[in-house]
Amino acid sequence: MYAFATIIISLAVLVTLLRLKVRLGVSMVISACLLAILLGVWPWDAGRALVAEWQSNPLTRTTGYLFVSLTALLLLVNVIGSAMEEIGLTERLVPAMHGLFKSRRFALALIPMMMGMLPTPGGIMLSAPMVREAGDKIGVERSRVAAINFLFRHLWEPVWPLFPVVPLIQSLLGISALKLFSYHIMLSAAGILGGTIVLLMFGIPPKQPEQQQHEKRHIGHHLIDFMHAFWPIAFTAVLYVAFDVPPAVGVLFAIFGLLILHKVPPRRWSSVFKAAREPDMVLLIFGALFFKLNLETSGAIGSVVEFFTNAHVPMGVLLFTLPCIVSFATGVNMPTVAITYPFLIGFIGVGPDVNMGLETLAFAGVLFGLWLTPVHLCLSLSASYFETSLIKIIAKLLLPTIGMAATAVLIAIFF
Repeated sequence: MYAFATIIISLAVLVTLLRLKVRLGVSMVISACLLAILLGVWPWDAGRALVAEWQSNPLTRTTGYLFVSLTALLLLVNVIGSAMEEIGLTERLVPAMHGLFKSRRFALALIPMMMGMLPTPGGIMLSAPMVREAGDKIGVERSRVAAINFLFRHLWEPVWPLFPVVPLIQSLLGISALKLFSYHIMLSAAGILGGTIVLLMFGIPPKQPEQQQHEKRHIGHHLIDFMHAFWPIAFTAVLYVAFDVPPAVGVLFAIFGLLILHKVPPRRWSSVFKAAREPDMVLLIFGALFFKLNLETSGAIGSVVEFFTNAHVPMGVLLFTLPCIVSFATGVNMPTVAITYPFLIGFIGVGPDVNMGLETLAFAGVLFGLWLTPVHLCLSLSASYFETSLIKIIAKLLLPTIGMAATAVLIAIFF
C-alpha cells in the first residue's frame, strides 16, 4: 500500500507542476526525484541497479540504451521537420494533396494524418492552419474541424516508429517491431473507422457548385512534391519494421538524404540542426526512465502488483485503467508507458511469452486517457486556435475513442 501511495503522490505533484505551467521535462524530473526519496532509492542504489541491468539484459533493454536512442529520436524528429521547412516541402505538401485527392472529406483527414507522421511537440499546429482553412471553405463547424485535426493526427501513435513510445514498448517487452505493429495497427484502424463514421460522414455541408472547380493541371508536379515530402518518413518506417533499424538511425539518414538531394549548402546545415536544441525534451526522457528505474530498484512493482492482486481487481480492468488514469492525469504517452508498463509486464509477459492481446488492451488505456484529457497540450492548443470549446472537441472525440477501446477489448478476448 505504501508503494502505491508514493506513486500517487508523485503523479499528483507532476500534474500540479504542469498546471502551474512548469515545463514538462522539468516537472517529470522533479516527480521522479520525489519518488526516489519516498521509496528510499539513493544514487548508489540506482547505480548498482544500472550495472546489474547492463550485465543481465540485452543492450536494447538497458536504461542507458533507451535514454540515448529515445532522446536522439525525439530531437532528430525536430531536425527533420526543420529540414523540410528549410527546403520548402512543408508548404508544398498541402497543395500537392489537394491536387492529388479531390474528396473534401478525404483531404480534411489526410492533411493531419500526413503531418502527424512528424510527431514534434505541439506539432498539431503544423496541420491546424491547413485544416481550419479547408474546413472554413466548405462550412464545417469549428469544433468538428478541430476534432478531425486532433484525431487523425494522433492515429499513428500506436504504430509509427517516430513516436518514441513505440520503440520503448518494443524494448520493454523484447519483441520485434513487426509483432508490435501487427497488433497495434488494429487500434489505428479502429480509430480511422470511428473517425470516418462520426466526424466525416456527418456535419459536412453539401458541395456547392463553386466548390466543384478543381485544379486539374500539374498532377505530375503534385505527385513529385508529395513523394519528396513523404519518402523520408516512409524510409524510416520501412527500416524499422522490416529490419529493426532504430528509428533515430533511419531519421538521421533521411535528414542527410534530404539535405544532399535538395542541394542545401553545408553552411545552412547548422541552422537545420539547431532544432535539436531542446533541453526540456532531454529532461523528459531522463525523468520518465528515472521514474521507471526507481520503481524497479525499490521493489515497488512487486508490492503494487501484490496490492492489486489481493484487492481482487480483475486483470483486464487493471491493464486498461492503470495506464488510462496515468495518461489522463499527465497528458503524455511516453512517460505513461515508462511508469505503468513495469507493473503490467507481470501480466503481459516478455519475449516469446508476451500476450499481445493484453498489451494492446493496456495501450488502448493509454490512448483512451490521452485522447480525452484536457491536460493534453494538443487539445488545449486546438481549442484556442480553432476558437471553440474544449468540451465540444472532447465530446466529438468520445465515440471514436470508445470504439478504439472496444476494439482492444475484443483483441484481448480473442487473441
